[in-house]
Amino acid sequence: MNNRHVGNTTDSEHVEAERLSLGGLLEEPIFDRSRILAGSDHMDSAVTWCLPWDEVLSRPDSLAGVVVYTRPESLSGAELKLKSLLARGAGAVIVDGTAPASTVWPPSLPAVELAFPVGFTVLNKLLAERALTQEAHVMRYGVMVHQSLAALLHRGAGVPMLVREVSSLTSRPALALDVRGKLIYQSGLPDKEGEATSTLVMSLTASLPTTTEAEVFRSHEVHVIELPAVKPDSAPTMAIASAMHLAGRHEGWVVVLAVSDKPRRHDIAQYKVVVEQAGTIIGTEMLRQRSVDEAEERAKGDFVQALVHGNFANDLDLTTRADLHEIDLDLDYIVFVAPGLVDRTGSHPSASMVRLARYAAGVLPHRDVKSHVTVIGDFLIVVRSLRSENQSEIDEYANAMSADLEKRLGQRIPVAHGTRSHGVRHIDASYREARIALGIAARLDLSGSVSYRDLRGFGVLAVAADTSESRRLIDDILGPLRTPGGPPDFEKILFAYLAEAGNTNAAARKLGLHRNTMISKLDRISRSIGLDLKQAENQFTIWLALRLDLLSTVRAGVDQEMRPT
Repeated sequence: MNNRHVGNTTDSEHVEAERLSLGGLLEEPIFDRSRILAGSDHMDSAVTWCLPWDEVLSRPDSLAGVVVYTRPESLSGAELKLKSLLARGAGAVIVDGTAPASTVWPPSLPAVELAFPVGFTVLNKLLAERALTQEAHVMRYGVMVHQSLAALLHRGAGVPMLVREVSSLTSRPALALDVRGKLIYQSGLPDKEGEATSTLVMSLTASLPTTTEAEVFRSHEVHVIELPAVKPDSAPTMAIASAMHLAGRHEGWVVVLAVSDKPRRHDIAQYKVVVEQAGTIIGTEMLRQRSVDEAEERAKGDFVQALVHGNFANDLDLTTRADLHEIDLDLDYIVFVAPGLVDRTGSHPSASMVRLARYAAGVLPHRDVKSHVTVIGDFLIVVRSLRSENQSEIDEYANAMSADLEKRLGQRIPVAHGTRSHGVRHIDASYREARIALGIAARLDLSGSVSYRDLRGFGVLAVAADTSESRRLIDDILGPLRTPGGPPDFEKILFAYLAEAGNTNAAARKLGLHRNTMISKLDRISRSIGLDLKQAENQFTIWLALRLDLLSTVRAGVDQEMRPT
């Protein structure tokens, strides 16, 4: 789009720094009939103080914003010295009298020749007074803007009212954007939700520095960006944006839009002051609101945990808390559970888990569907209402949630779900089934939608899982493998071998092992349990023991979690 960023550069057509410029200084009477010798395109250079020629040349300091005062006789043979001043960023050279005609001036170094000598003291005093006056004017205006916005903040006006105040102070459209450039609120745009506004916001978002860049430019937080015209016959838009930084965190942007072919430099300087003050105050309100939202979300998350665990003192407790969190008691719900798999060594793993759960809840949105999230241990929980009796709706969402998590986490993710719950009072049963299904899916290395009802074999085994006969079978078959010095990774080996119907080569490929290594491991397991794994009857017995053990272990873990404390 050829957006032009001019936020921290000099541009004679658009930008005027809050400090005194060289052009502003030359408006003083002592510069009457003065002559610009070089650098006429750099009259917007900021100037802050004046130093004499000899002192400047004796030190290697930066000369940004410095006017160098010199007598004409000091310029004889000074070509290299003038280049040094330019390299050190000098704001200008002012010659107190007629400069030698032989002087070669660098084109980018502003040079001014006075019509009559005034002396260093007069020029230094004038520049100091003008710079201080300019700074005082900016400070007074900044204080006025701050007081206006702070008064609204203290009255709890909220972000919309603060943005409207920014628009009122500048008589221009104002916007608040989050860190991703998403529009939070705007005031003053005539086409509030139209295509032109969307295009403008997209162009602005693409032009703003990234979060990392914003951290780098923290000392230059106000950016002036020229955006292209939205329509062929309209004027370009100048965006004046201030980054919101609070407690070392980038919160977003406050932006004022000036639509004009050539906005006045004084107006741009004024807008910069406004957005700089507004950045801190609106960022403070956003931080406060996020704290409130997070507190409400934690309370709601606690309620959802109570729902899936069935932990309510009585029905009145359930209905009261459901009403507080605006959860309909009579809808049909289903519980989806997925592993979070976030980096637990991070500074805020629980916050990352909640964010993942929130993203998952936002998959396949529908106006008639309500989703409620929480995190329990390392599991993401989504309680989602259903629109119909169609099973495909459940599988579609589970697969979409799995795909979204796989994209975010970079690995295959199972999303398990139980059976439909008619009303919230039976959500705990759906959750228990989903957790059992997830435990089985994790052991069998499944991904995508995993339904408890589809694990039919485990459903049949559930009846026998807790009997003395099943426990005896588990101890007889798996006990010898679990003794100290037993075969390592025996469960993974057996699950892969049995899943491939006893095909040693296929199981080895699945596990990434050499065929001979796989044969050696299987022989060791056979010797440990006293059964030949090559025989189909023995394979079935081991298959049954593994599944009974898996089901028993998963159910015990879920029951332990759901047991009232």
